[in-house]
Amino acid sequence: MSRVFTARGVLFGFLLVAFIIVFEIILARLGLPAWPAFMAMIFFFVAHEDVSAAPSILIGGLAGIACAVLVEEFIAALGPVLGEEAAKLTFIGLFVYSIVLLKDTIPSVFNSYAFMFFLVGALARKASPQSPFVWMGVELVFGGIFIAGVVGITRIVDRALGPAQGTVSH
Repeated sequence: MSRVFTARGVLFGFLLVAFIIVFEIILARLGLPAWPAFMAMIFFFVAHEDVSAAPSILIGGLAGIACAVLVEEFIAALGPVLGEEAAKLTFIGLFVYSIVLLKDTIPSVFNSYAFMFFLVGALARKASPQSPFVWMGVELVFGGIFIAGVVGITRIVDRALGPAQGTVSH
C-alpha cells in the first residue's frame, strides 16, 4: 500500500483537488466554461509537467479554437461551390496537413494540442452558446493559471517533503 499511497501523491493530490475545486467555483461564478483551462492543464500533465511545453499548449490551444471558428467561415465561403461536407473536409485536410508540414517550423502553433483544441472546440460550437473568443480567453488566462498552479503545487510538495527521487524539481 505504501507504493500506492505515497506521502507525495497524497499531498499533491489533495492540493490539486483543492485548486481545481476553487477554480471550478470561480469559473462557474463568472459564467465561464472551464473546459479550455482544464484541457491546458491535462495536456501539461501529458507533457510530464515540462514547463517548456506550456507555450505550445497555450498557443496551440488558441490556434485550435481559432480554427474551430475559421472552419465555419471556410464552409460558408466554399460550401456553395464544393458542398458543405466537402468544404469541411477540405478545411480539416488543410489544417492537418499544415500541422504535418509546419510542426518543426512553427511548433508552438502547429501541433497536436492545436488539433485537439480544434476538435473539442468544433464540438463545443454545436453545444454551447458561448463565444469561442471567450474560450480563447479562458484557455489562455486560466489555462496559464492552471499550469502555474501545478508547478506551484509541485514546489510546495517538494519543499514539504523534499524533491522526488529520480526526478528534477521544478
